[in-house]
Amino acid sequence: MRKSTLFLLGLLPLIAIGAQQTDVVIYGGTSAAIVAAVQVKKMGKSVIVVSPDRHLGGLSSGGLGWTDTGNKAVIGGLAREFYHRIWKHYDEDGSWRQQSKDEYGNKGQGTPAIDGDERTMWIFEPHAAEGVFEDFVRDYEIEVVRDAWLDRGPDGVTVEDGRITEFRTLDGTIYRGKIFMDATYEGDLISAADIDTRVGRESKETYGEDWNGVQIGVLHHGHHFDAIPNQQRIDPYVIPGDPSSGVLPRISAAHPGEKHAGDHKVQAYCFRMCLTNDPTNRIPFSRPDNYDPSQYELLVRIFDAGWRETFQKFDPIPNHKTDTNNHGPMSSDNIGMNYNYPEGSYAERRAIFKEHEDYQKGWLYFIATDPRVPTEVQAEMNTWGLPKDEFTDNGNWSHQLYIREARRMVGDFVMTENELLQRSPTPKPIGMGSYTLDSHNVQRYITPEGYVQNEGDIGVKCKPYQIAYGSLVPQKEQCENLFAPVCVSSSHIAFGSIRMEPVFMILGQSAATAACFAIDDNIPVQDVDYEKLRQRLLADGQVLSH
Repeated sequence: MRKSTLFLLGLLPLIAIGAQQTDVVIYGGTSAAIVAAVQVKKMGKSVIVVSPDRHLGGLSSGGLGWTDTGNKAVIGGLAREFYHRIWKHYDEDGSWRQQSKDEYGNKGQGTPAIDGDERTMWIFEPHAAEGVFEDFVRDYEIEVVRDAWLDRGPDGVTVEDGRITEFRTLDGTIYRGKIFMDATYEGDLISAADIDTRVGRESKETYGEDWNGVQIGVLHHGHHFDAIPNQQRIDPYVIPGDPSSGVLPRISAAHPGEKHAGDHKVQAYCFRMCLTNDPTNRIPFSRPDNYDPSQYELLVRIFDAGWRETFQKFDPIPNHKTDTNNHGPMSSDNIGMNYNYPEGSYAERRAIFKEHEDYQKGWLYFIATDPRVPTEVQAEMNTWGLPKDEFTDNGNWSHQLYIREARRMVGDFVMTENELLQRSPTPKPIGMGSYTLDSHNVQRYITPEGYVQNEGDIGVKCKPYQIAYGSLVPQKEQCENLFAPVCVSSSHIAFGSIRMEPVFMILGQSAATAACFAIDDNIPVQDVDYEKLRQRLLADGQVLSH
């Protein structure tokens, strides 16, 4: 239980100077945060979004324009409205500046067979997505406070009798509400309220899962060193064959752990890069801060072995742009450099953010300029650059690091692969997911044979599955008035599927609906009448079964 000094002295006034008081206080600026706020307003309650970000939408507006959807039929409610608004944006001729609508065709669009009259589009530019979130804020008159950072110190969050009563931001502003929602990727409000969280991978035994824990020898995608032609082995040492010469940068010399053992390591982060090959809109790659070509010596050896898939995940979005994602043994994923991010201080996180930015910009610049890069790869890379009309206040680089996973709440119910693969029933479903159980690599290590390998990249297909209401709320004895639609209560590998942006929107809407019912009935969030909640979710277009 955490109380401020003023509260303990009985001096805190009913409405403190600089305090904001609403029915629902949402911390975060992600897609889940904005959708949740819309739902609260639709249900007649007051809401404020306290966002550490200046730009709204998280990854959905931060470069992830090639939406990971799985089965689109299970995406309903306000999430589907978001993608319908994207479709409306691109239905206007003025949205096509560097490319004609006819040239782009129907890529990324839903079909009438799925959507009926409510057409959708699932592939989009970052600024188009941000525009839709800003439209939501305007249309529903949502109060948003930007660049407002939670005080994570001992007095930052006040908890009394199992309920959060207020939190303060670093500028001293106090936010009070009846219900609180942590809609950040990091779960800072959850943690600051002393609610149990988990970072890293559980062991196989923890929840009886096959795909959790260390996955030595499991190679599901092409993001490993066995993907190199003829499975040529790559030596990890500065002088090949000589361990005494030291290990190349970005390879760990530590033991990776026993297979299926749990750890506190985190799957790799990156920036989802928006690039363009339109000469009229292209900014050539420039030498980044702290550029060090030796950091990419391993990439030279990969190229020398004949690997040529650099551009395989330059996925096309409108106006001759891309959503460029990680692909291959050494790509945009900065493997092993994010372990301290989830629970790090703001200063530590800024340093990790900067290191990721330098690494990824350096990766681009290295391929574009270093004479050791194959001629055909370098020539192709130099046809690409940053778009002049994206992220215009941030050097045309995304403002959002892809936090694939940070803290996960250990809540009233823990989603595991057993529910996702339908080995076990899911109680009180409030939404659905369907994407592959997906984890990016967690570490790059040296095998017992003395070669370099990646570990942690998992992809296991699943059918559409239900997500439990209990995964959105804490254990009742820990907190009675908080929701977590992003850092949901799930195992590492289950979160690998749940963590998709459409699902975060779905869970944001469902959490907001339940929050309004908890306020109306003056009850803990764990005691919300599920049947009443289910009926309202269905009435609002949520899909609860498939």
